[in-house]
Amino acid sequence: MSQTDHPDRPATPVLDRVSLPSDMKALTDRELIQLADELRAETISAVSTTGGHLGAGLGVVELTVALHAVFDTPRDKIIWDVGHQCYPHKILTGRRDRIRTLRTEGGLSGFTKRSESPFDPFGAGHSSTSISAALGFAMARELGGDPGDAIAVIGDGAMTAGMAFEALNNAGDLGKRLFVVLNDNEMSIAPPTGALSRYLTRLYGERPFQDLKAVAKGAVGYLPTPIQEGARRAKEMLKGMTIGGTLFEELGFSYVGPVDGHDLSQLLPLLRTLRERATGPVLIHAVTKKGKGYGPAERAADKGHATAKFDVATGTQAKAKSNAPSYTAVFARALLDQASRDDKIVAVTAAMPDGTGLNLFAERFPRRCFDVGIAEQHAVTFAAGLAAGGMKPFCALYSTFLQRGYDQVVHDVAIQRLPVRFAIDRAGLVGADGATHAGAYDIAFMANLPGMVVMAAADEAELVHMVATAAAYSDGPIAFRYPRGEGMGVEMPERGEPIEIGKARVIVEGKRVAILSLGTRLAEVMRAHEALTARGIHPTIVDARFAKPLDRDLILRLARTHEALITVEEGAVGGFGSLVAQLLSDEGVFDNGLRFRQMVLPDTFIDHASPEAMYREARMCAPDIEAKVLEVLGVAQIGEKRA
Repeated sequence: MSQTDHPDRPATPVLDRVSLPSDMKALTDRELIQLADELRAETISAVSTTGGHLGAGLGVVELTVALHAVFDTPRDKIIWDVGHQCYPHKILTGRRDRIRTLRTEGGLSGFTKRSESPFDPFGAGHSSTSISAALGFAMARELGGDPGDAIAVIGDGAMTAGMAFEALNNAGDLGKRLFVVLNDNEMSIAPPTGALSRYLTRLYGERPFQDLKAVAKGAVGYLPTPIQEGARRAKEMLKGMTIGGTLFEELGFSYVGPVDGHDLSQLLPLLRTLRERATGPVLIHAVTKKGKGYGPAERAADKGHATAKFDVATGTQAKAKSNAPSYTAVFARALLDQASRDDKIVAVTAAMPDGTGLNLFAERFPRRCFDVGIAEQHAVTFAAGLAAGGMKPFCALYSTFLQRGYDQVVHDVAIQRLPVRFAIDRAGLVGADGATHAGAYDIAFMANLPGMVVMAAADEAELVHMVATAAAYSDGPIAFRYPRGEGMGVEMPERGEPIEIGKARVIVEGKRVAILSLGTRLAEVMRAHEALTARGIHPTIVDARFAKPLDRDLILRLARTHEALITVEEGAVGGFGSLVAQLLSDEGVFDNGLRFRQMVLPDTFIDHASPEAMYREARMCAPDIEAKVLEVLGVAQIGEKRA
């Protein structure tokens, strides 16, 4: 691909010569520096047409070039933590011709994905897994498995997770050759200290260093005598400004840095030296700037973390106008309303204050809002402690992030019956983020816990009532789930009112077949109802509201008065439908010939696409619901007319 094929894109003469990382071996260091500039421009151009994670990728352009230039990928494995910084990596590894299909149906994943390329040795979408995986690769090599080095690239934010330190501790104990690049985009080095730091780092790649320990320590003794003492002081000051070498050295790593992660004249000789001489685990502390090289991203509060399509010249994003508020915004406003009238209400999130809407809570009640970092296990147990201490904590997490804290939900919350309120965002299928972020399992894994109340909002008005329900409930843990994206545009209540625990609502009274819907598929159920009515079939429609406890009386009444029941939920098998089936089985209902069907997400991971396309693939839309009713009734056309 060349710029002449796309005259509206930036000129990329060096990048045009690179189809795979092996092509970089013939480039001079000066050409590699130019390659980085072109790679940054190509990344900006691509994301402007697709949307996606921009800032993280721009922050690692030089690191990406340096790692692929020095190491021998895919024999050597680069493991990108989270994976949302991998767009430049994808461009360099044979996927440039598809980079403008990012996060679209049938296109490239927005994260690393093993099935997509041999240059993606390990898939990711959640943070803090890279060091554990890299250590696994390193030990597989030691045991006769795949050869080559393992390099984990992990951000300073991801290092807040306990799993990262668990892996560091294990790696230091095992003592095998392993590279961890700490991509630190939170600090910056002031000019005077930075100049000396760059000088020290350049020396890492030069003789007379004879062993890696000298490299890791900065080898102050090899400096010219007049500046040795200043260098020692500067080095100690630099360590004091960061997490510091001492901690990593105590864990068994050789610590190198800080190094300017945007300066290839530092990165290339340093990585070459480390690759040549390392015998044990090494941590390279690289200081970077998220959004580097693109003004609108650098100036943005989130450094261009996630963007819609945008105009490259101005950075203006082409976001569609909302016709209804997002569920996240509705939750945030409802929680603010409750908290304004109850000073015991507090909010906890794990590094996602904006994503969960708690940034608004933090502005209004800063002392009552806690962002604990990428540490879902801690978030859950911290919330449990708050509850035990007399507060009313709302623990707001994405469904897939709550998975990471499940043991704590069981051990620290449910067993002790502590009234932690779980606000589960991103329930169901989420679109461009794909399988790693699909909230498919929380109904099942929360509802199987004794004493746990589990609700699902059918629309944004119901969500407001469920926030009020959770605020008022103190008999044990309670959870409510809601999807990503806009609400249904329904009329909103002035204030949320608590719902009777375990009480469903009948939307339409009908006959023959009853459809019990949990969550926002209710809109599709109502469309199916309209089509079925035109056929002369008049199903009963119920918004179940609760997966646990079930509305036993209503469900058993429907089973007595209908030929068939169908459950519909935006979750995997083992959730609401399974609980209804268990109730019917326990009560002997199936002995009397009731026909029963469950509509759940299929037993497969669904690749990224629009949410609408993903639900079509899952066969969870109105035509599918209509077909399920016709199937379960088994009626002929004449029978349908008489119904």
